[in-house]
Amino acid sequence: MPITPTREEELALLARVRERAGEDALVAGVDEVGRGALAGPVSVGIALIGSGTSDDFPVGLRDSKQLSAAARTRLAPLCRQWAVDVAVGHAGPDVVDREGIMAALRHAAANALSTLIAAGHRPLAVLLDGNVNWWTDAPLFDAAPLLPDLPVLTKMKGDASCAVIAAASVAAKVERDALMVTLDTQHPGYDWARNKGYASPAHIAALRELGTSPQHRVSWRLPGLSQSEPSPLEPSEAGRIQPAVSQPEPSQLELSHKEDE
Repeated sequence: MPITPTREEELALLARVRERAGEDALVAGVDEVGRGALAGPVSVGIALIGSGTSDDFPVGLRDSKQLSAAARTRLAPLCRQWAVDVAVGHAGPDVVDREGIMAALRHAAANALSTLIAAGHRPLAVLLDGNVNWWTDAPLFDAAPLLPDLPVLTKMKGDASCAVIAAASVAAKVERDALMVTLDTQHPGYDWARNKGYASPAHIAALRELGTSPQHRVSWRLPGLSQSEPSPLEPSEAGRIQPAVSQPEPSQLELSHKEDE
């Protein structure tokens, strides 16, 4: 049975931020889509909440993976109405190949964040899906930090349990899926309109027959092109992921932050 998200985590974090920054403080829910795909961009959705955000989030909101395409399409505009603001950023396969999947996530998040900041909405803390803090681990891998130094609370399965992350998840999934449908018309034969760039049987068969396209992540070991057992996961980047760490309670977060330059 699908998990119904709540606002418990995001409201606790928002309360801590407001103690330092006042009533106008915003918290970001962040989720990614397309990380394990063989082709197309990796996308990051950011949804913002504040003190005025209603407790009545859209009915039926869930982790985007638990929803049908029709349900996601219906919910996406409702999520944008509910949240203070929502933006989605993308990083193409060239970024994945050049810098790795973790840096590509930061590029995508930076693109989404720049849209929010341009609209006058700057979050002061991040609620991030998963158990890896790829947001503030930037100095380990990037020549320069791509994202502002903000407090980050990671949440395993946050896209299922936290309303603001679920909203970000739905927005990112809908926007990336639409991009893959468009890319399918530009690079026909891989069935991206259906598989969205993931390792479906039709996609793997097309790789054997057609080879790669400019939208494929050619630094990866792509199924259908290797004599060894194929893997759709990020092989070269897996070693860069940091070990999982325990999630701090909101009260443990250091809420001071440096403004991004």
